[in-house]
Amino acid sequence: MIRHPISKKAALVLGLLSILTMLGFYTLVSGWQHKTNPDDTTIPTWSQLADGVKQIVSVDERSEERWIVEDGEATLSRLFLGLFFGVLGAVVLGLLMGCFTPFESFLGPPLSLLAKVPPTAALAVFFVLAGTDTRMYVAMIAFGVLPTLAQSVYLAVREVPDETLYKAYTLGASQTELIWNIIFRQILPKLIDAVRLQIGPAMVYLIAAEMVVGDVGFGYRIRLQSRLLNMSVVYPYLAVLAAFGFAMDDMLRRVQRFFFRWYVHEKR
Repeated sequence: MIRHPISKKAALVLGLLSILTMLGFYTLVSGWQHKTNPDDTTIPTWSQLADGVKQIVSVDERSEERWIVEDGEATLSRLFLGLFFGVLGAVVLGLLMGCFTPFESFLGPPLSLLAKVPPTAALAVFFVLAGTDTRMYVAMIAFGVLPTLAQSVYLAVREVPDETLYKAYTLGASQTELIWNIIFRQILPKLIDAVRLQIGPAMVYLIAAEMVVGDVGFGYRIRLQSRLLNMSVVYPYLAVLAAFGFAMDDMLRRVQRFFFRWYVHEKR
């Protein structure tokens, strides 16, 4: 039966089974590759991956830093700052467009156009305008997520029923109170959904920039190690990136469930 629910235990078992299947498939492919070429490093064995993890978490002799700490701090700070400014700008523009028709007419066309510009294709522009320090990464991420998020906020505002707004005006709410207490609180759970969908693209923009001009960060390290075909380091880094993204997504989902239970129930 379509959309027939299953128990939480069954869902957990199926999820674990899918992960074990993926790991088992990797083990088979790695074993087959090393039978063909024992010196292969493109698909490392589990023991080679363990050596790569040790290299990542050990103190580097040159920098006297642990790669995972040094790169993690750089990448995550850039990612969080970029998302913060992108989300902040999107909320402001989206609310203005959704609440005031002149802003909708003025901001709608350029945002629709900018949403179709891949930030990775405009790397050179960001280099020229913002240099190659943290400002460039933050600007690139904010530029990448802001237009789409602003349109999502705008659509969410337009979905607020007119009856709700009329009732608030009847009860004596001012325009500011209406926007903050009614509209913003109504769209906030939808904004969380939109931000969750932008985590992946934001990480793509950041890693691409770090691969080109970074001197520290996950993209920089992946670029260096992939040139050396040291995939026993690259694969753990990719796994850590996936873990970061999953943790951020799960945190936002838990926040949504805790503060907006009414919205979660409506979606079911």
